[in-house]
Formats: sequence, structure tokens, C-alpha cells
Amino acid sequence: MADHNFSFSPELRLKKAEEFQRVFAKPFKTSDKYFTILARQNELTHSRLGLAIAKKYIKRAIDRNKIKRAVRENFRTHQYQIDHWDIVVLARPSAANAEKKTLSASLIKHWLKLAERCDSYSYQ
Repeated sequence: MADHNFSFSPELRLKKAEEFQRVFAKPFKTSDKYFTILARQNELTHSRLGLAIAKKYIKRAIDRNKIKRAVRENFRTHQYQIDHWDIVVLARPSAANAEKKTLSASLIKHWLKLAERCDSYSYQ
């Protein structure tokens, strides 16, 4: 993995509403106590990440920002294990009080599920 660039550049982000809507339309879904992950394979050579951390569930901005930083950092370091997915991360209320270590462990489990699913999920 020494030849990989572990950055989080703009091309690795979902930005437009259409990109989010495509994922919401027919997602592969995985959930746990902290996150719901919606994903859909793309035809790019890399995965892209979108965040939907709702104010309704995570009331304080400091908690929303903490979660966003943890998700971005975890995605940045694991992006080469989950090729070809557009991913939207939704936080659950219990994520607000969780430690960064716990959030990271949860996300790693989700990335592994996506990696396993990669071969069996068709492009659409």
C-alpha cells in the first residue's frame, strides 16, 4: 500500500444532490448502533463519500463535527479497501456520545461489509 495516496481530495466526495439521490434510490444498506451506511457501486476507479449527519438526531454542532471528522479520517485511511462505491453515511443518535475509537471500529465493520459485497452487487 506504499504507492497509495491517502488524501481526501474533492473527487472523493459526493457533492451534488443528484449524486446523493442516486445512492438513496437503490442502496446496499448496512446499519448498527452508531451508523447507517447507504452505498451503491459506481463506474469510477475510486469510492466517494457523502455525509448526512442530521441536526434532528445529533443536536450539538460540536458532536456533528466530531462525527464528520471521524468518518472522513476513517474513510481516508480505508478507501483502497472499498473501491468503486458511492457511500452516504448517516449518523444515529448514539454516535453523539461515542468515543472516536468506537466510531472507528464501527466504520471498519461497515467497510468490510462493503468490500465483501463488491463482487455480488451489480452496477446500476
